[in-house]
Amino acid sequence: MAEHFPLRLIDSRMLAPSVRHMVFERGDGKPFAFVPGQFVQIHFHYDDGKPTKRSYSVATVGAGDGSPVATIEIAVSYVEGGAATKLLSNLRHGEAIDGSGPYGRFCLADADVNRRYLLVATGTGVTPYRAMLPQLARLDARGAEVVLIYGARNEPELLYGDEFEAFARTHPHFHFYACFSRVPRSPPRPHDRRGRVQVALAEVKPDPAHDIAYLCGNPDMVDQTFALLKEAGLPIPHIRREKYVSSR
Repeated sequence: MAEHFPLRLIDSRMLAPSVRHMVFERGDGKPFAFVPGQFVQIHFHYDDGKPTKRSYSVATVGAGDGSPVATIEIAVSYVEGGAATKLLSNLRHGEAIDGSGPYGRFCLADADVNRRYLLVATGTGVTPYRAMLPQLARLDARGAEVVLIYGARNEPELLYGDEFEAFARTHPHFHFYACFSRVPRSPPRPHDRRGRVQVALAEVKPDPAHDIAYLCGNPDMVDQTFALLKEAGLPIPHIRREKYVSSR
C-alpha cells in the first residue's frame, strides 16, 4: 500500500549534463519497501499554489525481494522551464520534500518461466533495470538469458553504463547493448551499436516462444518497439510497457 512521507535529500551527483542522481531517506525514520520496477511520486505546488506531482522510478539496488531499503534513489531529467526541475535542481542536501509510494506494476513476475528477457530502455527509463540487478543475478544463476538494450544519444548520456557493463562481465547470461543514435563512443566497445535500440533488437532476433519484453522510456521508442515485437509474434501479454513523458 502506498504511503505519504517526507523525503530528505542526503546525497546527489550528476549522471549526465541534464540528469541528476538523487539519494533520499524517509524523513520520518521509517524504512521503505518496494519491488524493483515501482516508482515514487514527488508532491509540490506550482507558483500559483496549484498542487501537482511527478513520478520517478526507484533506482535503489536493494535485495530485489521487496524487503525494506535505507534509501530511495531516483534519476531526474531536467526539463527547461519545468516546475519539477525548478524544485529538484535547487534542492540542497538536508532539505526535504513530500513523497509517496510505491506505485506501479512494471516488475518482473515470479510466475514467468521464459528462457529470455528483453529489457529495452532510453534515457532515465533505464533506472528500473538498475534496481532489478539483484533479480537479474538470480535469473543468471538459473540460466535464464537477459538482454538489456539501452539507447542514448551519446556516451555522456548513457546512465549507469559502467554498472551494467560491470554486471555483464560477472554474469555470463546477461548481455548489454549500448546504442548511440547520434555520436558513437570512441573507441567503440564490443557491445556498442550505432543507431537506435531497434538495431540491436533486430540483431538478437526476438523469439515469440521464449521471450518476454520490458520497454521503458521515450513514448515513441516504446510504441515503435512494441509494434516490432508484435510483428515478430510476441504475445501482447509478454510485452510490458512503461512510458516516460517529460512534464513542465
